[in-house]
Amino acid sequence: MSFAEKHGLWSAAQNDAARGAARRIETEGLELVRFSCADVHGILRGKTLTAGAAAGAMRSGVALTSTMLLKDTSHRTAFPVFSAGGGFGLKELQGAADVIMVADPLTFRVLPWAGKTGWMLCDLYFPDGRPVPFSTRALYRGALEKLSARGYEFLAGLEVEFHLFKLTDAKLAAGDAGQPGAAPEVSLLSQGYQYLTEQRYDQMEPALDIIRRDLQALGLPLRSIEVEMGPSQAEMTFEPVAGLAAADHMVLLRSAVKQSARRNGLHATFMCRPRIPNVMSSGWHLHQSLRAAGGANVFMAPEGGGAFSDTARHWLGGLLEHARAASLFTAPTINGYRRYRANSLAPDRAIWGKDNRGVMARAIGGPGDPATRLENRVGEPTANPYLYMACQIFAGLNGLDRRLDPGPGADAPYETKAPALPTTIGEAIAALDGDAFFRSAFGDFFVDYLLTIKRAELARFNAEVSDWEQREYFDLF
Repeated sequence: MSFAEKHGLWSAAQNDAARGAARRIETEGLELVRFSCADVHGILRGKTLTAGAAAGAMRSGVALTSTMLLKDTSHRTAFPVFSAGGGFGLKELQGAADVIMVADPLTFRVLPWAGKTGWMLCDLYFPDGRPVPFSTRALYRGALEKLSARGYEFLAGLEVEFHLFKLTDAKLAAGDAGQPGAAPEVSLLSQGYQYLTEQRYDQMEPALDIIRRDLQALGLPLRSIEVEMGPSQAEMTFEPVAGLAAADHMVLLRSAVKQSARRNGLHATFMCRPRIPNVMSSGWHLHQSLRAAGGANVFMAPEGGGAFSDTARHWLGGLLEHARAASLFTAPTINGYRRYRANSLAPDRAIWGKDNRGVMARAIGGPGDPATRLENRVGEPTANPYLYMACQIFAGLNGLDRRLDPGPGADAPYETKAPALPTTIGEAIAALDGDAFFRSAFGDFFVDYLLTIKRAELARFNAEVSDWEQREYFDLF
């Protein structure tokens, strides 16, 4: 028996999809298949197999060094893996032992920018068939199952901002290597500030069109392409999809945009605020609603009702109640906190409003409108989508259970009294560390694991002498 069969890891639909993927590998003459999994940062890691090995590997699994799950954003391992228990009390992590990537054949695609190459997402298991507790895709699946038990389905629409530059120097000299390496040098595709003007869009369209074609060839439900406020800044929106696919799409989107751009002499970055003169911060606005078993939007208010249903109101109450502690899930990088500034179209406090772009949670729609939804504007584009969406479900369900009231909506969001969002990642770390709710929802084991990695990143940041310090003090004293 294969690994997947022995441990009962696939559904009937996945078995059918595996047979279909094997046929496509053969009939389309593919030569390589990438087996990928998302780490704690939502970055894809994995191995590339020859086509001849791929069909069997889908079922038998692919070994992956477990330290791939223990790295901070510089790709440094944040745990002493050669100590007892791998530095985290798990014998399975000791000595950089292997975990097993098992493909989800439902995610199979052919990559349009990489010749004769297939791709699929994987789930992670220990060699004895137990799920790896650090798999964020599995954590999100668990949140979806809790929601399904209530008779609901999570519907998410992606609205993602990013920067797209011309690559002028990839920084590939020997001295540029490191952890991390030297950042590439870039130049602008547009000067920006003409928000949504056709002039600026036309300047960026030749580059955006390359990426657009690849995303559509992947089957991602792209809806619109826009130029944002800042220089070389763009936004893409996607039709809402349900469940696991919503997060899978975001992981694939970021990887696809960066790879497609790089192959065409461009540099795409989802970093919130690049250190480039005059740029604007990028956000990730997560549109969300719940769908009942019959397909009805349960956030929609009845005719003659308020802005949204009682279900949406209590769900919103949960999002606001847990917003501070959720910050490490929604804005996981040091740089992401550069975005939270008053009067900047980014939120600085846990507050909601009706069609107001200054709030954290923007209510869209109205009585009888089937597109009624909540738009959480707090996220940064680097967020791991499995953790971002899982924390929304956990918080929303808690709001339903406790029938939390979000209070009145704000017309002046930067003046209305409300709990402040963390302004630094240090605040976000402390907020999550001391939060009993998310420790219960995600488990102490996972929360402590995430905090260890984020503290390692913060410690490296604090150990560096910044350009600001050099300019401020080197000549003055």
